[in-house]
Amino acid sequence: MKLDTKFSTIYISSEIQKILTEILQNFKNRKIFVIVDENTKTNCLPVIKNIEGIKNSKIIELESGESNKGIKSLEKVWSSLTENGADRSSMLINLGGGIIGDLGGFAASTFKRGIDFINIPTTLLSQVDASIGGKTGVNFLGLKNELGVFNHPKYVIIDSSFNRTLKKEHISSGWAEMLKHALIFNEKDWDNLISNNIKQIGFKELNLLIARSVSIKNHFVEKDPFEKDIRKALNFGHTFGHAFESLFMNTTNEISHGEAVAHGMICELYLSGSFCDFSTNKIDTMVSYLLKTYNKLKLNDADFEKIIDLIGHDKKNEGLNINFTLLEDFGKIKINQNCKRELLIETLNWYKNL
Repeated sequence: MKLDTKFSTIYISSEIQKILTEILQNFKNRKIFVIVDENTKTNCLPVIKNIEGIKNSKIIELESGESNKGIKSLEKVWSSLTENGADRSSMLINLGGGIIGDLGGFAASTFKRGIDFINIPTTLLSQVDASIGGKTGVNFLGLKNELGVFNHPKYVIIDSSFNRTLKKEHISSGWAEMLKHALIFNEKDWDNLISNNIKQIGFKELNLLIARSVSIKNHFVEKDPFEKDIRKALNFGHTFGHAFESLFMNTTNEISHGEAVAHGMICELYLSGSFCDFSTNKIDTMVSYLLKTYNKLKLNDADFEKIIDLIGHDKKNEGLNINFTLLEDFGKIKINQNCKRELLIETLNWYKNL
């Protein structure tokens, strides 16, 4: 399947070698660089390493993990590009999950004021979220994606078979973003997703669900490329989610982005019920599903102030306002909903007592 969007050409296929070979025919005589981490170097690079154009490319290996999504890794990419003679016509291929895609995209976007890059996402989360939409960035001073730019890859190549090497919790992480896409679009997509058992789904079926999820995200991106208006719908679950993710970052209880978003959605569904009159019965059903799929986070009262402080640093805020994307119903989106601190504390207390 091929999606020609305003910003990128997106392929969703099990023929990644054929597609990448055809793409690189357009980049002959250009220097190609490939970013990997230790996991994708072992499990994913062998799939493409013998392709003409990749054989002689420079491989840039970074350490995996959210703690390595920062300035030092960014400097390593820039240094490698410079030391190996990259110029404005060079191409950077990001072979990995969301961390590689975000960091590599930012490196490409800022090197010599911008070179082309391709995202080949190798996790379900990056396939349905980070690899598309044009957001790039790195973490800074303990804050997630604090530095970054909007810039789209020239191509995105998605092959769900890369997920064979993933642990179940990483599949669940991507599933959370797919659930979010369905929730902000329509009830039919939500019902279709939860009718599948993500732990047993086949890769052909998963490719179809990925394609639908990508189409939903692209719908919002094309309407609002720089997140000034309706694209903020994609932030549902992320205001609380990013705070949860930052709270547990670099601890023994570190959680994945998708897991954080799942619990962020639970909290923001509660806010949607309080603020926007989303049906309580529907919310109860969705919260029940999410809690069965994602283990509840262990929060104590002392965490509440830390979470509120982290929410205050969220990039979606404007001035002193804490902005949320909330819902009146499936697909009925209310952006820029300003919620007071008292309601956030109430929400955390509700979540803690679920």
